[in-house]
Amino acid sequence: MPAMNERRLTPVDRLLAGAESFLRTVAAAGPAHAARENPAGHIDDKPMSATEKSHAAGLMRVNHAGEVAAQGLYQGHAAVARDPSIEDQMQRAADEELDHLAWCEERLQELGSGTSRLNPVWYGAAFAIGAASGFLGDRWSLGFIEETERQVVQHLTGHLDRLPANDAKSRAIVHKMREEEALHGANAKNAGAFDLPAPIRRIMRLTSRIMTGTAYWL
Repeated sequence: MPAMNERRLTPVDRLLAGAESFLRTVAAAGPAHAARENPAGHIDDKPMSATEKSHAAGLMRVNHAGEVAAQGLYQGHAAVARDPSIEDQMQRAADEELDHLAWCEERLQELGSGTSRLNPVWYGAAFAIGAASGFLGDRWSLGFIEETERQVVQHLTGHLDRLPANDAKSRAIVHKMREEEALHGANAKNAGAFDLPAPIRRIMRLTSRIMTGTAYWL
């Protein structure tokens, strides 16, 4: 039973929290701010060619867009979560994902590039998917998170193979992101996530390929 002075969020409160997250994630006047130290903060930049810097920026822009989508997904799930403990788990994960967002944005600035111009689309679509799956129940919502994080870990592993050899700063960020994304997926599984049907997993992979292929350039 909640403590007498503890107030549970109403559906309106949750939607307002989602709107605040949208503004903080994609409509802020300045760059996002991380609560934790950037894992690449102690690493010095090494020389890269213009082509290598452009490629690294494209990959980190994809990673940033993925973190924008992650904010939407987690906030969409949290907006309709039935179990307060699941809602809290979603919010904690979203906070860590916000650090990822800030680290990627900082790296993009260092590479002389910017974030995806389609970030509002990525956030809005992910929020809708999160809320829609959440209406099916918390265990289905957790299933979407587990599968999403599994695919994200695979995607980040691929980026570690594709980043320029001299780009140690981007690699440090991606390594830390991959570690925490794997933990988020494991937490969702341990909380009772349902296994998603194979057709849904395939659709999620296709959607991810569309987003990553577009965000690299835009």
